[in-house]
Amino acid sequence: MGSATALALALGGCTGGAGPAPLEGVVAEADRSEVAGSITVLTNRVDQVDSGLLKKYAAEFNRLYPKVKVSFEGFVDYEGEVGKLLARGGYGDVLLIPDNLPAGQYPVYFSSLGNARELSDTFDYIDYGTVDEHVYGIANIGIASGMVYNKAVWAQAGITEWPTTPERFIADLKAVKEKTRAIPYYTNYHDGWPLRQWTDAIGVPSCDNTARDKLAATDAPWAPGRDLYEIDSLLYRAVHEKLTESEPQTTDWEQSKQLLATGRVATMELGSWAVSQMRDAAAKAGANPDDIGFMPLPVQHNGHFCTVVQPDYKYAVNVHSPHQDAAKAWLEWYITRSGSAAADESISAVRGAELPASLQPLDERAVRMIPQTREQLAKVDAIDKAAGIGLDAPDYRRKLVDLAAGAAPGDLDSYFADLNRRWGKARKAVG
Repeated sequence: MGSATALALALGGCTGGAGPAPLEGVVAEADRSEVAGSITVLTNRVDQVDSGLLKKYAAEFNRLYPKVKVSFEGFVDYEGEVGKLLARGGYGDVLLIPDNLPAGQYPVYFSSLGNARELSDTFDYIDYGTVDEHVYGIANIGIASGMVYNKAVWAQAGITEWPTTPERFIADLKAVKEKTRAIPYYTNYHDGWPLRQWTDAIGVPSCDNTARDKLAATDAPWAPGRDLYEIDSLLYRAVHEKLTESEPQTTDWEQSKQLLATGRVATMELGSWAVSQMRDAAAKAGANPDDIGFMPLPVQHNGHFCTVVQPDYKYAVNVHSPHQDAAKAWLEWYITRSGSAAADESISAVRGAELPASLQPLDERAVRMIPQTREQLAKVDAIDKAAGIGLDAPDYRRKLVDLAAGAAPGDLDSYFADLNRRWGKARKAVG
């Protein structure tokens, strides 16, 4: 790519109809009419493949790049299936980088998209896809940690303000249980992966963007006052005080969207990415999409709410793609011009883009949006693996739910003590 200035693209759909904004993008200057080829885009958004929405985006893209044919392949188990494709080869032209792929392997599989310092002027989260100053992946959206909730249900329970403490949150869930027919909180225990969404809140209770890195320097992450203690205690209390579904083993993710959208569930801990899916579910069920709200974890630091913001999947170009210009053109257009981030009620990764309407309350209430540092990422992951806990897996929180529900022997204090013991021992072993 050299140092050539990239295509200047307009930021559409995120700026309220503002005029073209020149961007330092990822595609070297070229005559758009000469960019050609057939490319396949791999995605986890099977729903957007099935609905034809991605085809509509491709049709808009073709107005600028008429000689590029874009097709899509969706995967329900994206991590598992695309991980196999990476091992075998033949993994499309544009794809989302699987979360479990070590960053050191990015240059093996993906093309460089440009210099990190230059691209960081246009895109947030660039460091997440960078190896040795070369950018191999760019996120389309950022995700804020917090809770998706049905505002109409909470209002029916007499609650009009966000809870500021765990105690207030539990009291509010009790009010929902007493005054409405809704399940106050839904764990999504069966599918499991929603339980790991709680991990994304590390850094929220302390309002510390280095909180996850600091796990590498502590032997007791579940000690009172620490972030994981506050986060997991809140989930435990909600289950223990019977404010969740009665049979966690029977939960269903797809059904849960309809349950929350129609007011039969009041609250779920999920990232801001889930807002658009809940709103879509409401529209399909004939409910009001505007009933879907998003709030930060119910804890304040020095009088302020905080939320951790980090990128969703990063888009990359297959280093073996025979149509590099076409693949990079799609990647850049989709992130900067398609308006997909705004359409999904998500935080655009394009620097300076406005928050979508559903997340404006975060601005209005001065919620501090903090990015996580990643200097100790490898060490924290190594300790976590050696301890056999799985901060980014569902099993340890499934056990937490089982303990809280009385489905497994033990209590919260003994469980936290065991987690601390395992973490401390693993930390010493990792060194």
